Amino acid sequence: MKKKRKKRKGRSVQDLIGIKGFTNYGLETEKGELIFFLVSPTNISVLSYANIEIKIRHLMMVLSAVPDLEITCTDSSECFDDNKAYLKARTASESNPKIRSLLEQDMAFLDGKQIEMATARQFLFLARLKGQKEKQVFDAANRVEKTISEQGFEVRRLEKEEIKRFLALYFEASMYGEQMPDVDGAQYYEGYADAPKS
Repeated sequence: MKKKRKKRKGRSVQDLIGIKGFTNYGLETEKGELIFFLVSPTNISVLSYANIEIKIRHLMMVLSAVPDLEITCTDSSECFDDNKAYLKARTASESNPKIRSLLEQDMAFLDGKQIEMATARQFLFLARLKGQKEKQVFDAANRVEKTISEQGFEVRRLEKEEIKRFLALYFEASMYGEQMPDVDGAQYYEGYADAPKS
C-alpha cells in the first residue's frame, strides 16, 4: 500500500495527461504523436446560405479524406472570469469608497477586454499518428495540411512554442505558455541549457 501511495504521489501532471514530450512536428503522447494545424475561422454571418453549404461540403471532404482528424475550438486568449469574481468579492467587502471606485474601474476594464476578445476563437485540427518513423510523420503532416488547404481553408502547422501556448490556454495555466520551460523548474538548473532537448 505504501509503495502504491508513493508511486501515485510522484506522478507529474505531464504523466497524468499522457504527454511524453515534444517532437520535431508535434507532441508525443501515450496514444500516438499529435500534429496540430491551426485553421483560420470563416465569418459565416456574412456568407450566403449557398456559400455556407459549400463550406460545410468542403469540411466534409476534409473529414472523408482524413477520417481520424480531431477538431477542437478554443479561446485564443485567456479568460478573465476568475479575476472578475475576485474583483466583485473584493468590491463588496471594501469600505473605502476610493478603493471601491478603483476596483470598479478594473472590473470595467476587464469587461471591455473580454468583449474585445469574445470573438477570438481558434480552430485546431489534430492528426494522431501511431507507430510512424520521423520521415513518415513528416510526409503525413504535409499530406494532411495539403488536404485541408485544397478545400479552401487557410491552414498552417503549429510550431512547438505555439503548441505550448495552446496547452497553457487550454489548461488555464498562463497567457504566455510559449515562454514556459519544457521541463518544470528547468530554468533553475544550470546544466539544463546544455542538455539535449525533447
